[in-house]
Amino acid sequence: MSDDTDRNARHADKMKKVQAARQTMMATRTAEKGLLIVHTGPGKGKSTAAFGMAVRAMGHGMKVGIVQFVKGAMTTGERVIFDAFPDLVSFRPMGEGFTWDTQDRARDIATARTAWDEVCRLIDDPDIAVVIADELNIVLRYDYLPLDEVLAAVTARAPMKHIVVTGRNAPDALIEAADLVTEMTQVKHPFRGGIKAQAGIEF
Repeated sequence: MSDDTDRNARHADKMKKVQAARQTMMATRTAEKGLLIVHTGPGKGKSTAAFGMAVRAMGHGMKVGIVQFVKGAMTTGERVIFDAFPDLVSFRPMGEGFTWDTQDRARDIATARTAWDEVCRLIDDPDIAVVIADELNIVLRYDYLPLDEVLAAVTARAPMKHIVVTGRNAPDALIEAADLVTEMTQVKHPFRGGIKAQAGIEF
């Protein structure tokens, strides 16, 4: 038996065992529920991942509601695409920029409240399967919304309602309440090398 033949046989045997273990594990995963999903961390891709989930849900005919807490002043590629499917997605950029741009805390709080009211409306809408609260973690970090109120709303959602929250510095209590948490870790970023945000990549 050649080295390659022996190696291939050992690989096939190993994969059979892996397959059997995987099938046994999958047989015990039968429950379904609406998930609270948090994308956080300093790396790029939190909103991008959430929007990818929105597209996936739309592909299954599920209706999606998206509210952006910080972004809103600029036209983005995702907004153009989502606006083309009004029967499947409600895309509401309701922010006015980062707090260092607005320089008006009272206005930022009022804007966050208006956006949060829209999130709550979407959570209560039985036709909406997935709610994305983009950059909600940022307004929670600055105490623009009461964390207890947010936690109460997301935990009281309908049993099959999925909620996705994005933004850096997710509060510990939100992470604890979540079913799925992903932390984006920055390894390299072109901005550090003097490259500006580019259409099709950042917006």
